[in-house]
This record gives sequence, C-alpha cells and structure tokens, in this order.
Amino acid sequence: MIITHWLSNNYIEVFGAVTGIIFVFLEIRQTIWLWPVGIITSAVYIWVFFISKFYADMSLQVYYLVISCLGWYWWAKGTGRQPSLKLRLAKQRTGQKEEGVKGRVGEWEKEELEVTRLKLRTGVILAFIFILLYITMWLVLSRLTDSPVPVRDSFITSLSIIATWMLARKIYEHWYLWIVVNFVSAVLFMTRGLYPTVILYVVYGLMSFVGLAAWGKTIKMDLTISKNE
Repeated sequence: MIITHWLSNNYIEVFGAVTGIIFVFLEIRQTIWLWPVGIITSAVYIWVFFISKFYADMSLQVYYLVISCLGWYWWAKGTGRQPSLKLRLAKQRTGQKEEGVKGRVGEWEKEELEVTRLKLRTGVILAFIFILLYITMWLVLSRLTDSPVPVRDSFITSLSIIATWMLARKIYEHWYLWIVVNFVSAVLFMTRGLYPTVILYVVYGLMSFVGLAAWGKTIKMDLTISKNE
C-alpha cells in the first residue's frame, strides 16, 4: 500500500527514469530512436527539476530537447552516400575504385554518421566553452536564484551540455564525461530525496562503461574495414 501510494505521487519521476534508461540503452546500440525517446525524457524532467528547484538542470533539459532534434537530424542525414554492398562486391571482383563502379539509382545507400575520436582542436574549444558555461551558471544560480547547490548544479549542467553535443556528433570520448556526470548527479540527487532519479543515474553510470566499450569496438571495426578496402 505504501509503495502504491508513493508511486501515485511520483509517477512522473518514475516514468522519466524508465525512459532515461531506455535512452542510454539505445545510445549504446547507436540506434537513431534514442533521440525521440530523449525528447520525451527531457520533457518529463523539465517538470521534475522545476518542482525540485534544480533550475540549471531544468534549463539543461530544454537544451536536451533542442540538441535531440539536431542529433536526430545529424544521425539521419549521415555523412553522405556510399556504394551499396552490391557495388562494393562488384568493385572487389573487378579491382576498380569505387568511383569507377557505376550503379543505377537505388544501388547507392546513405552512409551512417561514424563514431570518431575527439580532435585536439575540438577538445580545446569544448574545454573553453565548459569553463565559460560553468562560471556563468554558477554566478546566475548563486546570485539570482534560490538553488541550494549552485556549484555542483552548474558543474553537472555545463559538462552535460558538452557531452550531449559530442553524442549528437558521435564523438567517442563523450562517454567519459557521462561517467563523471552520472555519479556526481547520483550523489547530488540523493541529498534532495529524488531516489528514483538516484537509481537512474547509478544505472546511467554503469551503462556508460558498457557504452564506452561498445563504441570502442565500433572504432576498431571501422579501422579494420578501412585497412581492408
């Protein structure tokens, strides 16, 4: 009876936790459907964080809505077009280069956005943006709101913004950022009594290690294919 009563009062948060876990599972699998699920999850947590006075996190969810639309577009668009399996086999049989193998309409398929490593220049730019975001959010939250944890809230929000953009561009190193964000978030939300969300972020953290390994295998596979072509 107690559990039923608690669920009836916290069903929105529980729903957000479930969709959040589904989101990370789809992220690990590199499935484009993670983006519509992310949109739903963000919409739910805008309300949850507003009630809990986590204003920076609430603003982050609005950002998630926007970046989810962009990520959906980028992943759907891919990087261009490449020959289908039929044309690749033809190339191997004849020894021709890809541009030398002409195919009919329908024999060319869209190339998916590939997992890539973080470039030094991009990393420096993202680090600068993170510092700028962190300082700005900390000043805003500490001076203009009644946020109980402006420092940690600003840190999580700023790092999450960077990580989500990296995810939308399929940059491998975004998993390292999620590992930090997820475990810091779990501790923070426990102090606010958001227990379903604590469980969610602990699961997020564990799944981040799985995602790190899975995406790493994808990179190695792509390098092997490139060497063989």
